[in-house]
Amino acid sequence: MATIPFGVPRLDSIIGGGVPSGNVVLLVGEAGAGAREFMYTSAAMNALAHADPERFDLHYGDLADDARIPPEIHYLSFTADRDYIEQELAYTMTDEIVDAAVDRIQFRDFSPEYFQLSPIPRDWYMDETTSLQDLGSQHNRDGVVSALGDYLSEHAEGNLVLIDSITELIGTIGDDVTWTEVAMVMRGLMKASHQWDGLIIALVNLETLDARELGHLMDAAGGTLQFEWESGGSQRARTMVVRSFRGVLSRLESENIVRFETEINEGGFDVSDVRKIR
Repeated sequence: MATIPFGVPRLDSIIGGGVPSGNVVLLVGEAGAGAREFMYTSAAMNALAHADPERFDLHYGDLADDARIPPEIHYLSFTADRDYIEQELAYTMTDEIVDAAVDRIQFRDFSPEYFQLSPIPRDWYMDETTSLQDLGSQHNRDGVVSALGDYLSEHAEGNLVLIDSITELIGTIGDDVTWTEVAMVMRGLMKASHQWDGLIIALVNLETLDARELGHLMDAAGGTLQFEWESGGSQRARTMVVRSFRGVLSRLESENIVRFETEINEGGFDVSDVRKIR
């Protein structure tokens, strides 16, 4: 089965080169515990493989035999524009990676659809050069869920799509979006992802969910990675647990891996150590 690499070198090598294509992976994280950095690294490393293969080989290494780099990388945000995401990428990894990678990442900012029914002044989220004609051409009257669906239908097939984040969708509950719609979006993504044969990575903040809501989202995803802070003595460490993952979890269980210690280095997010059952 063909796999798509996460772009996190040591993790990809442990799970056999990457994620089976046609999957949705949910990143569930405590604030600052590494979930967002994981997403940035996935976007940048897959883009770097196209933009600068030599630099990709330096920071990532060789791809597994059955791994393929998706032809396009799409980064979708509900509240942030391209400039902001580029700045965040630069905080996560070296400038040489970011400068080479960003031109191969297609950014889509859903701020107009996200904020249109809110009391937020339009000039906070619309480019100051945007005209009324531009507003009409962007279909900004569409709901944010509809706009997201239309974009995915057009661009997700065979590609890597990163959704930043499901937390923002949850924040619109009570306006024109219900929790049922959020859960259905995730289930619809999983259904469609089999046909698209690419990889969708979606981020959600753990603190915004209760146990039941988290269960709904996990059940609708092919895999769930949970990012946590762990305290020991006077230091805190970032860790990652594979909560569920069809086709991947059995490999980790066979090697008795229960938790990954993680770090942020010049190449972005990576695994620094592996904890096994003793």
